[in-house]
Amino acid sequence: MTSKEIVAQLSKMGSATIKNVFMKHGAPEPLYGVKVGDLKTIEKKVKRNHELALELFDTGNSDAMYLAGLISEPKKMTKKQLEDWAEKATWYMLSEFAVAWSAAESPFALELAQKWIKSKKEMIACTGWATYSNYIALTPDADLDKKELESLLYSIGKDIHKAPNRVRHCMNNFVISVGGYVSSLTDHAKKTAKSYGVVTVDMGDTACKVPEAISYMDKMIARGSHTKKKKTVKC
Repeated sequence: MTSKEIVAQLSKMGSATIKNVFMKHGAPEPLYGVKVGDLKTIEKKVKRNHELALELFDTGNSDAMYLAGLISEPKKMTKKQLEDWAEKATWYMLSEFAVAWSAAESPFALELAQKWIKSKKEMIACTGWATYSNYIALTPDADLDKKELESLLYSIGKDIHKAPNRVRHCMNNFVISVGGYVSSLTDHAKKTAKSYGVVTVDMGDTACKVPEAISYMDKMIARGSHTKKKKTVKC
């Protein structure tokens, strides 16, 4: 399938109800409102396709851009392409999922995560924290810089409530990722979460809530997250 054929199919798969839900979560036009499950039926047909992913992301259509994240081939993406995606992401399902997945599985994961979390642009900072969280989920503990993770936990404990709205959500997720995947830092992550307490994030006209970090970590560990890293963060 070509990118034009896919976009044409997306236009037929869209739902006004789903589109309204996505817009309440911050999605801007253009979008058709295609369920993620329906996007995955296209993903199964086209599989991983680097060039097609780039073309779909460049359409500017939210549904096509999310699909691009599902079919991207991160090992083939250049740093420039990933940075371009981060700049073009228009809402959190793109910045924290489609782009962050691709960045986390790329050879530039750590470098870009470290750069983006310092950005003054809220959405790019979110992409950075999400990329780093995913990188932790993928990377063996022995290959992680534990001192840097400890430093970031300290910074989050001190600064989370002063961070921009959506960045607070992503910082909290980062703490969960550290505690849930890195056994030697679980206690540290839990102490950090306890130190900052309840995280308030304006999620618009939705019922979404910020995960309670400590209980979420416990659930992850009960599922075996300490002993089994992910092979992919795409979902």
